Order: sequence, then C-alpha cells, then structure tokens
Amino acid sequence: MNCVGIDVSKGKSMIAVMQPLGEVIISPFEVYHTGSELSELARLLKSLDGETRVVMEYTGNYHAPVAWLLHDAGFYVSVVNAMLVHDYGNNSLRRAKTDKKDAIKLANYGLDHWLTLPRYVPEEDTRLMLKNCYRQYQQYSKVKTMLKNNLISLLDTAFPDANRLFTSPARADGSEKWVDFVDAFWHCECVCGLSAKAFVTKYQKWCKKHGYNFSEEKALDIYASACGHFGVMPKTNTAKLLVGQAVSQLRAISAALAALKQEMQALAERLPEYPVVMGMFGVGPTLGPQLMAEIGDVRRFYSKKALVAFAGIDAPPYQSGQMDVRSRSISKRGSAALRRTLFLVMSVFLQQSPTDEPIYQFMDKKRAEGKPYRVYMMASANKFLRIYYASVKAYLGSLETA
Repeated sequence: MNCVGIDVSKGKSMIAVMQPLGEVIISPFEVYHTGSELSELARLLKSLDGETRVVMEYTGNYHAPVAWLLHDAGFYVSVVNAMLVHDYGNNSLRRAKTDKKDAIKLANYGLDHWLTLPRYVPEEDTRLMLKNCYRQYQQYSKVKTMLKNNLISLLDTAFPDANRLFTSPARADGSEKWVDFVDAFWHCECVCGLSAKAFVTKYQKWCKKHGYNFSEEKALDIYASACGHFGVMPKTNTAKLLVGQAVSQLRAISAALAALKQEMQALAERLPEYPVVMGMFGVGPTLGPQLMAEIGDVRRFYSKKALVAFAGIDAPPYQSGQMDVRSRSISKRGSAALRRTLFLVMSVFLQQSPTDEPIYQFMDKKRAEGKPYRVYMMASANKFLRIYYASVKAYLGSLETA
C-alpha cells in the first residue's frame, strides 16, 4: 500500500509517499504544475511496488491539473474535502504547519481511510463548462448590482427617481429601458428644460430609434416627474460624462450576463436530464441550467440524503444523554451556490402559489404551523431536492436500459 499525499498550492505541489506504520517511501519533494514535471511524477509513482492511491484536498481549481493528469495515467485519485483533513492527526502541542507536514498528513489520512476514499472522476466537458459559466454568471451578477446601485446613486443627484420611470423587463440582450433612457436624458433639466410638446416629440423619436413602444400618456408622466424634481448636481459636461460612463459600464456587464445566460441554456440542452429538469415547476430557462450546473450528474450521489448534504440544507441530529434536539439549523456545509439557486426556486413557488403542487402544499403547511420564513423555505428546498434526485435518476436509468 503506497499512499501519495499531495499538498496542492497555486502552480506547484508538495508530494509525500507513505506506507503503513509511518514508513516514508519517498521524502517530500516539490513539483510544478507543468506537463513535463507532472508526467515525470506519474512515471515515478508507477515504478512503486504494490497498489498506489493518491490523496489531495479540494482547492478550487488548483488541484484540477494534478488530479486530471494522474487519473488519466490510471491512478486511483481521491480529492477530499479540506474540512475532513484539517484536524486529522493534530494531537501535538506544537501546531507546526508546513507544506511537507501537510503532504505527510494527507498521506497518513489516506492510509487510515484506505477503503473509504472516494474516487475522483473528472466531470464531462459539457458539465464542466456549464458549471464554469454559472460561476462567472454569479460573479458578473454581483458586479451588475454594484454598477446599478452606482448609477442610481448618481441619478439621485442629477435625475431623481429616473430608474423608477419604467417597469419594462430587460431584453434578451440585457438592455433595460430606464438605462437607455438616462443615457439620452441624463439630467432632469434635459426634460423639464423643454416644453411638454417638444419633449413628447423628442421622446417619440427616441422610442422609435431604440425600438420601444411609444405612449403620449407615458411621455407626459415622465415630463411631470422630471419637472417635479430638481438636480443637485449641475447640468454640466462633467455630470454628463459621469452618468454616461456609469451607463456604459452597466450596459457592458448586462450584455455579458445575457451572453452567459444564452450559453448556459445551450450547454444545458445537451445534458440528458434537461427535459425532466425543465418540466419541474419553478424551474425556467435561468434557474434550470443553474441547478444542473451545481448538482452535476445525480448518479454520483449514492442517495437523496447525500445530495441534500451536498447542498448543505441537511439538519444533522444532535443527541447526548437525555438531551435530544430535534429542531436544528441547516448545516450550510455544502454548495452555497446551490442553496442560493434552490432559494430562488422556492421563491417562485411562494410567488405563484400553485395549490396543486406538492412542494407548495408542504410549504403552505409549514407556514401555517408558524415556522419562520427561512425554515419553511429551506425545508421545502430539501423536499424539492429529493424529488429532483428521484425524478432525474429514474429518467437517466430508463435511458440506460432503453
């Protein structure tokens, strides 16, 4: 039994090879994540006598090239949660931490858990790209929120409440009517400085240019709103530049999000479970790909409970002596991105209130019992995830047997 502990960092890794009873076969050494050095590592490990298994921590993307290459070379590779290894073997008063000691710790952990080490299986290309697209979508969404708030803050001093003039939803390309409007009418004096008739004519031309529906009544409402406010920021070229740049940045990030959303939809359509997931209530062209991106292939989970635990919405039991706590908070030791998506799906149930849907019936029951908002939302998400697991796994199984 040869256990290879790999302490992964950015661009390089520390390697330690151990056998039972603490025997060090190869002293810890460092390799860089280049094709030549990783290939040389694979050749070295193949020269060892006996069965060899490789253990490393999940470290975002840093471990991916090492795990992929060694798996491709035919090794049994296990990528474990860092929390499982963190406190392993810390029975010393001197809490020394070095890359060498961490590599040895991982090797010893692998020897102690030899028979239960989960095997690393690389994700399919489509699932990998879908997940990466969704992670980028999340990051860009945060940036969009920041840029949107920044533009609204500027308008509060130049054209107060301009962002509330329109309620039209965003277009497929990510553009929004109120953003396009303030790009042309960036200060309230750009509107109230004209006569009502002149503004209506100018607004009509603007609507035609950008492909929006024109309404004279709406134009007069905008005119009245603009005349009812005044801008603290003077109408100067500097003010126009500030608003224009804020609009430009918001448009760019909105277009990027729209492109990512379209790509996620195209990738999701290639996955076999797509028709089942999209047929579930509360799941649309946005949330469906997000669910498939974060859950991946459900067949990698041995049970519904495993999937629920992966999402971090499980509530582990807590019992000691006569104390038996039955109501506990969710663990949150799982995918935060998946929990967020599930919360959004549950929000759709709550908004549309489909009385014939079992999930909503369960949600309504818990709400009637007086459960707090987050409690019945996450309890419903738990139930939803179990139905997702059963439905998708059964469908994939039917495809395999067909």
